[in-house]
Amino acid sequence: MLNDFYEKLSKKEDKMIEIRRYLHEHPELSFEEKETAQYIEDFYKDKDVSLQTHIGGEGIYGIKVTIDSGKPGKTLALRADFDALPIKEDTGLEFSSKNEGVMHACGHDAHTAYLLVLAETLIEVKDQLKGKIVIIHQPAEEKPPGGSQYLIKDGILDGVDNVIGVHVMSALESDHVYYREGNVQSGRNIFKLKVTGSGGHGSSPHLANDPIVAASSFVMSLQTIVSRRLNPFDMGVVSIGSFDGKGQFNIIKNEVTLEGDVRGMNEETLHLIEDEVKRLSKGLESTYGVQCDLEYTRDYPVLYNDPELTKQVAKAIEEANISEVKSVERCEPQPPSEDFAYYAKELPSTFFYVGASPKDKKTYPHHHPKFDIDEGSLLIAAKSVAAVTFDYLGVK
Repeated sequence: MLNDFYEKLSKKEDKMIEIRRYLHEHPELSFEEKETAQYIEDFYKDKDVSLQTHIGGEGIYGIKVTIDSGKPGKTLALRADFDALPIKEDTGLEFSSKNEGVMHACGHDAHTAYLLVLAETLIEVKDQLKGKIVIIHQPAEEKPPGGSQYLIKDGILDGVDNVIGVHVMSALESDHVYYREGNVQSGRNIFKLKVTGSGGHGSSPHLANDPIVAASSFVMSLQTIVSRRLNPFDMGVVSIGSFDGKGQFNIIKNEVTLEGDVRGMNEETLHLIEDEVKRLSKGLESTYGVQCDLEYTRDYPVLYNDPELTKQVAKAIEEANISEVKSVERCEPQPPSEDFAYYAKELPSTFFYVGASPKDKKTYPHHHPKFDIDEGSLLIAAKSVAAVTFDYLGVK
């Protein structure tokens, strides 16, 4: 049955690519995905399936599709995200974004495209399956606090036993599938620090108290957290992404605001970094006589892949002998954060990767204006998840 199913998916590869390109042309930012959600809803409208929309509450565009075989068995959820990023596209693709300043620069268009066609094909053969499959189309993965929390609170995991997710990765070699058990993607915290001094004339700094100098010292001191406070074998990153010190050249500003990003591969590291950021902020007040107002937010948790489920997933893909897949490999942990982690906190889950490095041009990282993928990764994602789904449900 699986080989017949693969043949069906192969015949629909062009459809996957067509959907991906349409979504790529029409990206929408997190929590603003109204038209994308409508496109997904319309896709399922005439299909023999249970469809629930606006999962997550007012202004949240979560969609839940339940494929019920009518036979007893477990319930597996398959999740894909569909939001884009506030990035001006510079790929030169014929299907580049038509929404100025918004771009699918992470691959969520590909995730949605493969899962739509996979779900459609599963619906076509649902009488031959067992148990249930829940399709989760999730908005707002990119923007804190993340869409998954809203969906979970609204009951999208009710009755679900396990959750599977996939990400296409431009940094990983195409035609390969990658997995890892345990802590696989970093947790993330964010902070905002307002440093208030005393403004004045640039010619008379002694009559002012320059917050830019104090804030610059804070930026440099932050780097000692990783180099001098963390165990060298622990992964931790502290980055300042915004330093709002713009003003006229001869005016000492009254205040500046910094915004920072923190990553760690375990909760202990994240707590240590948080304590150090707060300590350095307090120290800035004593050292420079400024006032520091710190907002520190614990954001996406570390993504933990259940070891047993991950082993089952990798084995299912390996034994499926998918013709397009050259190898199934255990990979290193991935530095970015991912709000799939919230599903994994609720239920044993696994998030794996499909290599998508373009074969005929330079590879750019996720969130880059020139980001693109090998579109062959869509079919590989669909077949890999199909292999996992059939194995999980005990269908031969």
